[in-house]
Amino acid sequence: MLIDTTAPLAHEVSEAIRSGDVEVLRDLLTAHPGLATARVGNADSARTLLHLATDWPGNFPHGPATVTVLVAAGADVDARFTGAHRETPLHWAASTDDVPVLDALLDLGADIEADGGVIADGTPLADAVAFGQWKCARRLVERGARTTLWQAAALGEADRVTACFTSAADPPTAEDITNALWCACHGGQRETADQLLRRGGDVNWIGHDRLTALDAADRSGHPALVAWLRDQGARSAAELV
Repeated sequence: MLIDTTAPLAHEVSEAIRSGDVEVLRDLLTAHPGLATARVGNADSARTLLHLATDWPGNFPHGPATVTVLVAAGADVDARFTGAHRETPLHWAASTDDVPVLDALLDLGADIEADGGVIADGTPLADAVAFGQWKCARRLVERGARTTLWQAAALGEADRVTACFTSAADPPTAEDITNALWCACHGGQRETADQLLRRGGDVNWIGHDRLTALDAADRSGHPALVAWLRDQGARSAAELV
């Protein structure tokens, strides 16, 4: 079932989800068979009801109860967004730092390693780290998510960073190390940044969002790290162009 966003039913179900009115949501699901698996939008871009429950800014009232009711009614916990990317509801929960809903989705069987994210077609963890949604990023790791070098660096997971150099069949390239250094600064992780700098990371690479590592640390609100980076010869993108 595809429901146009202007249709009254789309408004009713969206309002029930965003307001956390679980009883109204149950009534709508009972009155409209197939609603649990419906999509709201059009042929080019459509969200499932679980995507509505995890849409920006997320953290809606009674979120875990909402997703539980939807899945019990038949919603696919790993349904893909229809449009420019293929994110699951778990990707969206991770992108809004909605830990209770993230936990509920995982408890209901969501694939923690699902691909399709807007960040390099990656997992929910990739989205959470890239967007600085640190509570969900750390919860995903606690729940068993695998980490890449750049993700481990952003989270300051020293053992995981070291393992990338000692256990990987394919050791990190110079580009991998530089990217991880940038991400460590994005995450405010000075010790990890120091380790990666000593491993040859380029502290003045102009990377994501056209920012250097120093710019990333400053944007994320880490003045002590910014000062340390300055001592290592780091510069802002504006100073390099």
